[in-house]
Amino acid sequence: MSDTKVLRLVKKSEGDQRESTPAAKPAAAMPAVTPVRLPARGKPRHRKSAPPMAVAKPRERPQLSREEMLKIYRMMYLSRKLDDKEIQMKGQNRIFFQISGAGHEAILVAAGMCLKPGYDWFYPYYRDRALCLQLGMTPLEQLLQSVGAEADPASHGRQMPSHWGHKKLNIVSQSSPTGTQLLQAVGCAEAGYRIKLIKELKKHVRNFRNDEVVYVSLGDGTTSEGEFWEALNTACNLRLPVVFLCEDNGYAISVPVEVQTAGGDISKLIRGFPNLYLQRCDGTDVLESLAVMRRAVDNCRKNRGPSFVHAKVIRPYSHSLSDDEKLYRSAEERAADAEHDPLRRFSSLLTSEGVIDEAGLQQLQGEVDLELNEAADLALASPQPAPETAMNFIYSPDVDPTAKDFDNEDGIELSGKPGTTVDLLNRCLHTEMKRDPRIIVFGEDIADCSREESLTKVKGKGGVFMVTANLQREFGSARVFNTPLAEANIVGCAIGLATRGLKPVVEIQFFDYIWPAMHQIRNELALMRWRSGNEFSAPLVMRVPVGGYLKGGAVYHSQSAVSIFTQIPGLRVVYPSNALDANGLLRTSIRCDDPVLFLEHKHLYRQAYNKSPYPPDDFMIPFGKAKTVREGSDLSIITYGALVQRSLVAARQAEQQGISVEVIDLRTMSPYDWNAIAESVKKTSRVIVAHEDSLSWGYGAEIAARISSELFEHLDAPVRRVAALDTFVAYAPQLEDAILPQVADVFAAITEVHEY
Repeated sequence: MSDTKVLRLVKKSEGDQRESTPAAKPAAAMPAVTPVRLPARGKPRHRKSAPPMAVAKPRERPQLSREEMLKIYRMMYLSRKLDDKEIQMKGQNRIFFQISGAGHEAILVAAGMCLKPGYDWFYPYYRDRALCLQLGMTPLEQLLQSVGAEADPASHGRQMPSHWGHKKLNIVSQSSPTGTQLLQAVGCAEAGYRIKLIKELKKHVRNFRNDEVVYVSLGDGTTSEGEFWEALNTACNLRLPVVFLCEDNGYAISVPVEVQTAGGDISKLIRGFPNLYLQRCDGTDVLESLAVMRRAVDNCRKNRGPSFVHAKVIRPYSHSLSDDEKLYRSAEERAADAEHDPLRRFSSLLTSEGVIDEAGLQQLQGEVDLELNEAADLALASPQPAPETAMNFIYSPDVDPTAKDFDNEDGIELSGKPGTTVDLLNRCLHTEMKRDPRIIVFGEDIADCSREESLTKVKGKGGVFMVTANLQREFGSARVFNTPLAEANIVGCAIGLATRGLKPVVEIQFFDYIWPAMHQIRNELALMRWRSGNEFSAPLVMRVPVGGYLKGGAVYHSQSAVSIFTQIPGLRVVYPSNALDANGLLRTSIRCDDPVLFLEHKHLYRQAYNKSPYPPDDFMIPFGKAKTVREGSDLSIITYGALVQRSLVAARQAEQQGISVEVIDLRTMSPYDWNAIAESVKKTSRVIVAHEDSLSWGYGAEIAARISSELFEHLDAPVRRVAALDTFVAYAPQLEDAILPQVADVFAAITEVHEY
């Protein structure tokens, strides 16, 4: 299916999408009922630094009943008093952190009124207390997180307060890094987009709605992050139903907006994005906010593309209780903000228009105060997680890729002409995509040809190394597609897709360029399950070509920093050394329920010595199962990747001198097979750990340290490591050979350790 055809399946926008505020039908979520008559009002006053506001016209203002008006006030007051209660509890050392949503209540209650909990999807940020309350989260649930209680539905005591999450309400687990939720929200919306294109997915993905909307919020400071722009780019390019809400309170901690943003106005910078419905509002005016949010949500509900709401709000409290705004904000500036306090403005409106009198307001406030005091008492009495639960949910509790269910390696029948590692990886992807329609494959250059009308005229690319060749031809452009050249975008969107139940298998073109995605991998992907207490997860596979020995790969095509990833809990790391293992381990990775970093050594892609005939379509190798590729009795080599073959060659040379060398191929790095290592060392009493990465702080250091610690009494010689020099890989072949470990280096280590 061509990109053009794919985009046509998303309903085109109707009408002008400029920053003007055209009349719009009220969203179904907020029907107009008996109105409270309100006077037409002009543009509200703002602090001098604020840009002009786009104001809803009086005829467009929502018509609300008295009951609805009071519910809005109650929710805003409840949110503010929850902040105050937490501040009080922090002062009493009964909670340990506090960050408030004060000043943001009006726009957030309005947003919650226009969206559907458990139907739409939500990626809030830490100021969004009022939104979560409006969606149905209770004060007790929020206070349970404040005290670190096990019953906290967001994280079960694992995250700070105001890190929202609620499985039932579709509030996806939020983290601390600024802006990382944006790409995940886009991926979540893309899941719905793909489900519409791939009919079989509707049978496999639960909780999908044809008109669902994805809400994601951010502060004005977050618009400085690159992932913000990547998210807008993809959302606009695919016309995804994402409502971006920028809650602009003028500060990113202490840095004012004019320092953060060119011109001090993010709306002006993003006007050029196509298909983006841009709206601005006074986010301290709940009625104006409601009118604008209705239009923004309605635009997405009708599949016209993403909406962006720029809401000017205030921050009457410091950034958090770890911050003191008096250090950088003048008294005059803070007083000017106080004039626009949304709670004060709305209460004044209610009393001046006769919706409620002062006595009625005080009674309502007293009821909320009593409710919060009772909730605080319950939260403080709720137990914290037991210490022994600390290791729970690092990985899936339901699917164990180290188990026998994933082990059918012994006795398999191979068939066909021997294929390279590329061939057997490609075969695995084909068979797995046939088996499971949830699998989608994407990355840079991985499609055969993005312009599908040219497919019959070209051979097709299928990745730099052609591992994904012909996947697009067989499974279509909806399941196999190219992405922007943006690694964070690839992984961040994949997290959102995986959270919805799809199975992304993504490619990072070279390991050397994985670093822009590191934020998403380390702080989001690997942590999603643990930080939410198993409420959310993101099982996916990242295929990454890695390593040197390329003769010309140089600094930026030869990196091998495996240890940086193996030290990340929650992430599986796999590293096959031959074609057959690559096929079986990739299949296990795809069927695993955890995120997997699947490393494919570029030098090994087409080597004749590691070819294999084809295994059956259900062939799997479990994680944590090493392979003894050569038996020996005098010395053990523990290795992986390209060093396996070099170790085998060195072992054969040593055999000519009467030294019997055993070679163990780890195959998976996290987890690794400690039992196989221990058995081999106990048998030979001498050991070398060989790896391609640099010697200092490399992966082998951990293996060597553990052998020395736990197997010391079995050793007849010190543990020896063979590795690259502590520098970078050079372009000149002679220099590259000197930097990377060679057969001669392994052989020299064998003779030295044997003679000890």
